[in-house]
Amino acid sequence: MSRKRERLLADIFSESAGASIHWREIESLLHHLGAEEIGSHGASVHFRLNGVEHVLHRPHHHHGSTCSRQDIRDLRQFLAAAGISPPPSR
Repeated sequence: MSRKRERLLADIFSESAGASIHWREIESLLHHLGAEEIGSHGASVHFRLNGVEHVLHRPHHHHGSTCSRQDIRDLRQFLAAAGISPPPSR
């Protein structure tokens, strides 16, 4: 995994994760981890990763392309349920 993706994963698992993570980075990370997009409806995007399914919400254009703190918490729970953990500290 690239350092950029490791940093992103560490940021997602950080309790102080801010809302400065862009949706396109999350989408790229999920695909890199092997997640498949199994449907979408409006801002809702349904992913499956390691047998776990979850709906994430793509940020609306008028709010910018960054995810909210709640979106990041939801993503963290999804990743943890799918067996993904933060990279070891360096």
